[in-house]
Amino acid sequence: MTEIYIIILVSAVLNYMTRIGGHLLLSRLGTLNPRLEAGLNAVPAAVITTIVAPTFFTHSWPETAALVIAGVAGLRLPLLGMFGVGWAAIVVLRYLNSV
Repeated sequence: MTEIYIIILVSAVLNYMTRIGGHLLLSRLGTLNPRLEAGLNAVPAAVITTIVAPTFFTHSWPETAALVIAGVAGLRLPLLGMFGVGWAAIVVLRYLNSV
């Protein structure tokens, strides 16, 4: 469990550093190359993938199913709604798994 918190913390710090780096680069250059800007915009999705992928492939079925449910909900709901659906799904699925 501790390594998950370390991964989240390191990912958050690296994401923050990347965003600050982008702002510093922009303030020095004035404008960014469109390819560089697209790369910087892709970093948050890459960080989330590094958190979600291990859970998807290494945990039991309730966690995997909750990720799928949250992912589908994310196609229609705003971010907070997706987190709410994912949270409710993991609570219910873990309960059903323990019964």
